[in-house]
Amino acid sequence: MSLVLRKAHSVDVAPMHALIVAGAEKGLLLPRSRGQLYTALRDFFVFVDEPGGALAGCCALALIAENLAEVRSLYVSDAYRRQGLGLKLVNACLEDAAAFGISQVFTLTFETAFFSSAGFTEVPKETLPQKIWTDCIHCPKFPNCDEIAMIRSV
Repeated sequence: MSLVLRKAHSVDVAPMHALIVAGAEKGLLLPRSRGQLYTALRDFFVFVDEPGGALAGCCALALIAENLAEVRSLYVSDAYRRQGLGLKLVNACLEDAAAFGISQVFTLTFETAFFSSAGFTEVPKETLPQKIWTDCIHCPKFPNCDEIAMIRSV
């Protein structure tokens, strides 16, 4: 078996949803509906264990503003952890951001050590008003979000 990093396909939505639900149940990321995943499918990268097709991990790059994008919905299945897949997924998103001409990428996370190792630094959430007024305002955690905002230049 070999792990393949690629853009997500429509057949990946159900296993992506299962991964994200597993992460959300652990309190590591926000849940996403299947409908939200279909809508954002072009934003996602996945690691697939070929030839069987098991989904090992996923991550999305969401464009927020002219020079700002967000890494979101990053999760790696427990069976595939500690292999560097999370960092490779984040790097794929950063390369995608560069291709779009995006200069800043941020994340809201509880995994600050991981994102620090990927070059992100902590910032106050108030420095990201575009995110707050486009997405956060609709979140069940708003206005009492306990995630940490982190950002890096591309």
